[in-house]
Amino acid sequence: MRPNPPSPKQSVWLVIAMLAFVAIPAGLTLHTVRVPATISIPGPNPTPHGYTVSLLLFLVPILVIAGWLVPSEGVQIPKRAFWLTIAILGPLGCALDFFFASRFFTFPNKDATLGFDTPVLGGSVPIEEYVFYFSGFIAVLLIYLWLNEYWLSAYAVPNYGAESRQINRLLKFHPASLIAAIILVAAAVLYKKLLSHSPEGFPAYFTFLVFGAMVPSMSLFDSARRLINWRAFSLTIFMILLISMFWEATLAVPYGWWGFQQDQMIGLFIGAWAGLPVEEVFVWLAVTYATTIVFEIVKICLASEKPVKESLLGSRI
Repeated sequence: MRPNPPSPKQSVWLVIAMLAFVAIPAGLTLHTVRVPATISIPGPNPTPHGYTVSLLLFLVPILVIAGWLVPSEGVQIPKRAFWLTIAILGPLGCALDFFFASRFFTFPNKDATLGFDTPVLGGSVPIEEYVFYFSGFIAVLLIYLWLNEYWLSAYAVPNYGAESRQINRLLKFHPASLIAAIILVAAAVLYKKLLSHSPEGFPAYFTFLVFGAMVPSMSLFDSARRLINWRAFSLTIFMILLISMFWEATLAVPYGWWGFQQDQMIGLFIGAWAGLPVEEVFVWLAVTYATTIVFEIVKICLASEKPVKESLLGSRI
C-alpha cells in the first residue's frame, strides 16, 4: 500500500531537511580549508566574453523546456499566470541592479563581457547583468512548471481549481517568516561585527536577500503552501543551486566576471571557492522560494475566478 503523502507543513520541513543534510557536511568540509589555493592567471584576458557566453546556463534550459520538452509532451502551462509572475518579479531583479549593483558588486573583468555598460544608481553595470537576473527568474519558473506539470505531476494538487476556491483570503500574516527574517538578519549582523575579519559596514546584501524572500512569505506563504508541489520545488532548488555554484565558484569569482563590496557582505567567505561570500549560496534559494510563492498566488487568483481585491483580502460579509 502506498503511504499517505506528507501534509504541506511536513513537506516544508522535508525540503529544509534535504537542504540541511547536503549543506551541513558540505559547509563543515569547506571550513577545513584554512589556506585557500590561489589562481595564477598569466594572460590579461583569460576568459574573453566568458560572462556573456555563460548566460547560456539559463538561456539553454529556457529554450529546451519552452521549445522542446513542453510541446513534445503536450504539457499545458498556465501561460497567463506564468507571464504575470514574470511581469511582477522580472522588474524586481532589474531593480536590484539599478538601485544596488554599484553598492553590492564590482565588475573587474570588462573583457568577460560585450563591453556595453548600462547606467545604474551610482555607476554602471554590464548589460549582461540585466539578462542574468531576468533570465534567471524565467529559468527558475520554467523548471518548476515543467517538473510540476509533467515530471513530478503525480504529486501536484489534483483539483487545483476546487482547492483554490476554498481559500477565502490570500493575504495572511505568517509570523514564522517574520521571526525567521529577524533571526537571520540579527545573526548576520552579530557575525559581521563580532567574528568576521571585515567588521566595517553592514550586511546589506544578505538583508536584501532575506527580505526579498521573506516579504512574500510573511504575507502569502500560509495560502500558497497547500498548493505548492513541494517535490517539484525541492528538485528546482537543487538544480538551480547546482547551476549557480558551478557558475559562481568555478568561473565568475575566480576570473573576475563579478565581485563583491566586502563592507556590504556578512564577512563569511568560502576560501575553497575563491573567497565566494556565503550570501551567494543563498541568493538563488531566495529567488526560487519567492518565485514559487508568487507564481502559486497568481495562479490561485486566476483559478478562483474572483476579483483580485477579493482574492487577496477576502469577501466582506
